[in-house]
Amino acid sequence: MNRTHLDEAINALRTGEVHQPIDLKGFTGAELRELLTEGLGEKAFRANQVYEWLYIHRAESFDDMTNLAKSLRNVLSEVARVSALKSKGVFASDDGTTKFTFECDDGAVVESVFIPFDTHNSLCISSQVGCAMGCTFCYTAKMGLSRHLSTAEIVEQVVRARAFAAERGENVTNIVFMGMGEPLHNLDNVMRACAILTDNEGLDFSRRRITVSTSGLVPQIETFMAESNVQLAVSLNASNDIQRSKIMPINDRYDLETLMTCLRELPLEKRQRITFEYVMLKGFNDSLEDAKRVIELTRGIPCKINLIPFNPHPNTPFDTPSEDAINAFQQYLVEREVSCFRRRTRGSDSMAACGQLGEPSKGKVPRHLRKRLENLHIELG
Repeated sequence: MNRTHLDEAINALRTGEVHQPIDLKGFTGAELRELLTEGLGEKAFRANQVYEWLYIHRAESFDDMTNLAKSLRNVLSEVARVSALKSKGVFASDDGTTKFTFECDDGAVVESVFIPFDTHNSLCISSQVGCAMGCTFCYTAKMGLSRHLSTAEIVEQVVRARAFAAERGENVTNIVFMGMGEPLHNLDNVMRACAILTDNEGLDFSRRRITVSTSGLVPQIETFMAESNVQLAVSLNASNDIQRSKIMPINDRYDLETLMTCLRELPLEKRQRITFEYVMLKGFNDSLEDAKRVIELTRGIPCKINLIPFNPHPNTPFDTPSEDAINAFQQYLVEREVSCFRRRTRGSDSMAACGQLGEPSKGKVPRHLRKRLENLHIELG
């Protein structure tokens, strides 16, 4: 992982030229120790105490860190901060799903979603403000990309959600990077966030319970799998290149053969599997012929397939397949010994379901996406 931000922060502390507060949640435990020892001349155990306050006790200010000397707390309050986000709203759905909206320093708004299940609780988090991938079935794509989220902005979503769950006597057990943005487009910040999330001295999530999703950025997949130890999901969403290029522009750069070859060559651990996400679009990719092609595409890749019925949003040319079509597709795969699961729609009444996050500006849909959507209106109409 790139350590430029750490070196810059250490230099700023040494010289006293800290122009904006340093986000402490942007550093791993080892980096935080280096930051405080090299930048402030503190003992390493002080950094360990700060790290514990950030993630075990979820301190909201330096005043909460009562076992630190007041002088250190005063210094930290002048040069650093514990939170990179401001809570803007909490929206509960009838099914128990809760969407959080957060405001960043620049006024940008990002969203994450807490999803309770009978056996576990998942948190879907964002990695960017908007998204550059231009997938035509996704509401977030209509925002275009404003910027990457920092490591601290990513991690803070988890800290806030864990506090929310704790107030209800629950916990966040699983994390999926499937909110706003393409995680592997923001590779370094996402990998550093995963390192912080899995640190057993802090948030202590199991690496098997964190999944990072990608639309198919092949070089970044290779780097991610070589340098990170969490799970990978790939948004497939089509059964051939013609289909996929219509709904996912990334396929023009890395077609299915290139993507699948990359995935077949990944050095997976024993019992490790790639998750393929397949958003089902009525009359477009939901036929049994599509199911047959999906089997051929994924052959030789240890995997499971999640079927996601399309979640409607304003001004989309797509619709959700019938229950019969979804069930037939799943049954076709299962009968041929393909591990296939149907993702139940959660949070759609508060625009918290898969593909519904974000708030595009009216009339400002990116030109390339607007053109593709217009073409799909014609083809599907």
